[in-house]
Amino acid sequence: MPILDLSPGDQTLTVTGDTPLLDVYAALPAGLYPPFPPVELPGGVGGLVQRGGFGQNFFFAAEVLGVTFRAPSGRVIRAGGRTVKNVQGYDLTRPFVGSFGLLGEAMDVTLRLRPGVHARHITQPGTLQDLAAPTARFVWQAGDRVHLMHFGHAADVHAALNALPDAADVTTPTDLRPHFPHGMGVGPGPVADRRFTWTDGGPPPLAPPLFRHLAASL
Repeated sequence: MPILDLSPGDQTLTVTGDTPLLDVYAALPAGLYPPFPPVELPGGVGGLVQRGGFGQNFFFAAEVLGVTFRAPSGRVIRAGGRTVKNVQGYDLTRPFVGSFGLLGEAMDVTLRLRPGVHARHITQPGTLQDLAAPTARFVWQAGDRVHLMHFGHAADVHAALNALPDAADVTTPTDLRPHFPHGMGVGPGPVADRRFTWTDGGPPPLAPPLFRHLAASL
């Protein structure tokens, strides 16, 4: 089973690295949301974490509580855990988030869930450059359309989505994988968020020497 552990009370979820993103949405009880929008992307949850998330307008690494990964050496490393306050020793969870596979491949991932009584996903023609300072939790562009998605109390959702006053509602999940038949990399392409423009099969960003040294030590 890809869903290894779901604790609505603790608001945590543990899944295998290959779990599709939309399977996470389908598994969650009403009123709890993962740290990514309702879109499907290559590589499932593990690929998402290795790329540092998608579309988020917040610090994504803080939403990843733990990860078990296989390093290039073959070693299996468990970093972090279910609890939010897990600071014993040197935690490799945050370095792993956004490492683009340099530290290894995710075997399982523990995510923090967030509550919300109302959610809305909207879109309209435009680009990210048209949005001065969006406050929605998730912001991205696909083709010639910009997307906002937010959850919380109804008034908060309404305020966060005011940046697109003439937008249409999106009521079904979106599969963006057809844009990336060779994998999702950084470079000119049809999909963008506030961190990168994403291209089909492009290379990862160049890692600094200290990070490459960390990868070699694992």
